[in-house]
This record gives sequence, structure tokens and C-alpha cells, in this order.
Amino acid sequence: MTADLARLRKENPEAAGDAPAELVTASGSGLDPHISPSAARWQVARVARARRVAVARIAATLEETISGRDLGFLGEPTVNVLELNLALDRQFGQPEAVSAHPAAPAN
Repeated sequence: MTADLARLRKENPEAAGDAPAELVTASGSGLDPHISPSAARWQVARVARARRVAVARIAATLEETISGRDLGFLGEPTVNVLELNLALDRQFGQPEAVSAHPAAPAN
């Protein structure tokens, strides 16, 4: 787990605070497409850098894709990562491969 935390920190140098635990632990199957809104927000700066889009624009799209509680009171809000990535692709196009030193976001 220590190696996973180090990797997350290296990949997300702009992220504030500690990495959410769910980003270093896997679901039982390892295939759960949902993460918490806080885990998604923690990665917004990295996604913006990779897509060369302003952080605020990525954050706004993220907020639009948060699913609330079932029936308004069951469970916790979630973000379906696949749906979020598809929404980002529709709005901003697919991301280019990120070089070791990507340029600052243009938008």
C-alpha cells in the first residue's frame, strides 16, 4: 500500500491533503466503476493537466456527474468514472498522451 500511496502522490502533485483511502484499496472484484466525489475531486488537477483544460472546467463536469443517494437517503453519493470520462471526452475531446513534462492547461 505504501508504494500505491507514493505513486498517487507522484501522479497528483497538486492534490491537497492525503490521498483518499479508496484510491489505494480495491473493491472485492477490483472492477467497481464508482468512487466517492471526494476521491474524484482529489484528482481533478491531474485530469485537467492531462486534458490540457482548466481545473474549473473539469471540476464543473465532475459536479454534474455526481449521483445522489438512492431514494434520496440510501447509500452515499458516487461518481461513475466511466460516465465521467465519457462526459469529459464529449466536452473536451480525448486526452493526448501525457509527456513527462506536460504544458500548463490552455483553457
